[in-house]
Amino acid sequence: MINEIQQDAQVRMQKSLDALVNAFKKVRTGRASPAILEGITIDYYGTATQLSQVANIIVEDGRTLALNPWEKNLVPDIEKAIMKSNLGINPVTSGDTIRLAMPMLTEETRKDFIKIARAEAEKGRISVRNARRDANSDLKELLKEKEISEDEERKAQDLIQKLTDKMVSDVEALLVQKEKDLMKV
Repeated sequence: MINEIQQDAQVRMQKSLDALVNAFKKVRTGRASPAILEGITIDYYGTATQLSQVANIIVEDGRTLALNPWEKNLVPDIEKAIMKSNLGINPVTSGDTIRLAMPMLTEETRKDFIKIARAEAEKGRISVRNARRDANSDLKELLKEKEISEDEERKAQDLIQKLTDKMVSDVEALLVQKEKDLMKV
């Protein structure tokens, strides 16, 4: 019982960390990365479809992405979707290739992106702590039903707290790395 609760807490905490990594991928650092376009969908024959599933996304150089749609008639739809996404990137079309030049980040935009990264990190910490809270309430329930002793509950809570501390420090490490990436000129 206790092992199941600990494993569930660990899985939930790891998922929170993975979600934070994905959120950080969407925060621009001035370098071209296909991950920036992950959340963008277009209407493809009546179905909302990820951009990566209707076009080939290539990193041409450190600051330029090129998109080659599978079908030429998708070019205007892709352009509209990129403009609506609020990424601050203007698509440039030449033939059936769409190029996205990543603009240089100003000091002000860097600071704004750091605020966004810190907010995402805080969401990650909250999610980790929620997993801890749920695991501890499950342990209290087992103690209340007399399925485990108080000593077993205390040991399990200590292990869950150690896991929580490790995950929160991992969140902090990811945030520090993202801030370094954002401040790099």
